Amino acid sequence: MNRLYHESEDWVRHGACRRYDPELFFPVSSVGPGGSDAELAKAICRSCPVRQECLTWALRAGEADGVWGGTTPEERRYLRRELAPAV
Repeated sequence: MNRLYHESEDWVRHGACRRYDPELFFPVSSVGPGGSDAELAKAICRSCPVRQECLTWALRAGEADGVWGGTTPEERRYLRRELAPAV
């Protein structure tokens, strides 16, 4: 992870998503038209220079909605379970 972006939230200014309508990254559903929006948002994220910083932020913040760092809410829930320490 880029140290400069990690230590602040300056990474937000460099997000590929900033050139698009924010609603695209917050689809109302994961099926039908909403599913298409989510896939388009994830494709935009794949070319983003700060994708990892965005995903790290979303995981730490517990962001429950939208596409962040190329992941859907369901994918982030899975990642949180995988990253959680074993009890």
